Amino acid sequence: MKKRCLRPYAYAKIQDHSHLVVPLTYMNNSGKVLSYVKSWYTTVEDIVVVCDTLDLPPGMIRIKKGGSSAGHNGLKSMIAYAQSPQFIRIYVGIGRPVPPATVVEHVLSSADDEKERELVQQGIVKAKNAVLDLLSGKKIEEVIHAYNRRNSS
Repeated sequence: MKKRCLRPYAYAKIQDHSHLVVPLTYMNNSGKVLSYVKSWYTTVEDIVVVCDTLDLPPGMIRIKKGGSSAGHNGLKSMIAYAQSPQFIRIYVGIGRPVPPATVVEHVLSSADDEKERELVQQGIVKAKNAVLDLLSGKKIEEVIHAYNRRNSS
């Protein structure tokens, strides 16, 4: 029988003080990664979570600090493990499913439509740029103002 190496996350170091962490768990337990990386951040406000959302059209992003999970199971898990909702969220829009597709099918599969895939990719690039802006020292309010308004380009 083959042995498997199970890791709860993958990460890459960015600059000298920042880490990109990708949970390798199911979304409902993605917050568990915080128990492994607590030494990497000072406060919950230092955490930036990038996640998808059905509530924005493909290609749009929305940035906010704090708030509820809005029913997103990954965010519920992050809030539970962080014991606070005060982290930064960067939402990448994926739009709502077109019937007969279910929400689960829509979230777990790639878009059939090439234009939709391209728009989602543009949203991912915007989210990456927003994270880089935050890492470069820009204040959250400045990044929110820049990206929450600049979604049509």
